[in-house]
Amino acid sequence: MAVRSELLKNIRQAEPYVPGEQPRRKVIKLNTNENPYPPSPRVAEALRNADADSLRLYPDPEASALTESLAEYYGVNKDQVFVGVGSDDVIALCFLTFFNSGKPVLFPDITYSFYKVWAGLYGIPYECPKLDERFKIVREDYYRENGGIIFPNPNAPTAIYEELDFTEDILRHNRDTIVIVDEAYIDFAGRSAMELIGKYDNLIVVQTFSKSRSMAGMRIGYAVSNPELIRCLNNVKYSFNSYTINQPALLCGAAAVKDEEYFRDKIRIIIETREWAKEELKRLGFEFPDAKANFIFARHPQYSAKELFEALKDQGIYVRYWDAERIRDYLRITIGTRKEMEVLFDFLRTYIQADGK
Repeated sequence: MAVRSELLKNIRQAEPYVPGEQPRRKVIKLNTNENPYPPSPRVAEALRNADADSLRLYPDPEASALTESLAEYYGVNKDQVFVGVGSDDVIALCFLTFFNSGKPVLFPDITYSFYKVWAGLYGIPYECPKLDERFKIVREDYYRENGGIIFPNPNAPTAIYEELDFTEDILRHNRDTIVIVDEAYIDFAGRSAMELIGKYDNLIVVQTFSKSRSMAGMRIGYAVSNPELIRCLNNVKYSFNSYTINQPALLCGAAAVKDEEYFRDKIRIIIETREWAKEELKRLGFEFPDAKANFIFARHPQYSAKELFEALKDQGIYVRYWDAERIRDYLRITIGTRKEMEVLFDFLRTYIQADGK
């Protein structure tokens, strides 16, 4: 039955974010930047030891076990940490809480596409300064009046990391608006803007357990800032859902933070595999910005990215492709295990040799 137009005119319409494909069959999955290794063994132990009877009770609305673990890890106070259901939830609440001036929020034209979705959903005006010809953020484009700034570092899908002085320059030029640095991939890159939290009261740093901590299925994200901004975030959260993080996620998240050795070891392996993969791609004639995330954003000057995407998919190798302006020649390739990446390169070598270009 079709819905009558009289009903539709008062229903909010949104252009949704399109996530990477989640295939149901066994494939080599290099399309959504998941970590190819399991989470810390302490996570599995926390699940085994969880009290099933506790699931009949609501979880701690303050997420104390997790926020305390994160506060200790970063050397901040508990009231400087906010947790949510993945960094998407955290950033969506940041949009709702902080971007209300009526002035346009600024974020790059090529970046995490969810930013446009949240801006549209909440009726927030925005502008998207263009990345330069090397896909780098032009800092001077963010020196103008705005209603807030958000950018990922490293950026997605380009994998380009900007040094800490770049972030600080943006902050210095925007003292009267909120600046959010989305650091989903920072553990594969360099210094974090966490170092600047005590210096700039307008800075919010958002991170996630989905990438470097191998817990995308648990949906844990967090923000670190000053107590006043975190209080504002919590007030908005408590206005519509006090119990956003479930009990197993709270326990497992706290356990993961405490296993620093495992965490660092798996990051090291992924970075080593990434650097090896970059050399293999170069040998095959691919071009890409210097990748500092757990993925590579690559093009081949002689082959259609869409055709490569489809050919790889036919072989059960999933990468990410966007048919979008400026990036339709590129594939985003998640760093998998060494074995998974070898399968990818074996196919690419065969494909290129068979074509004979």
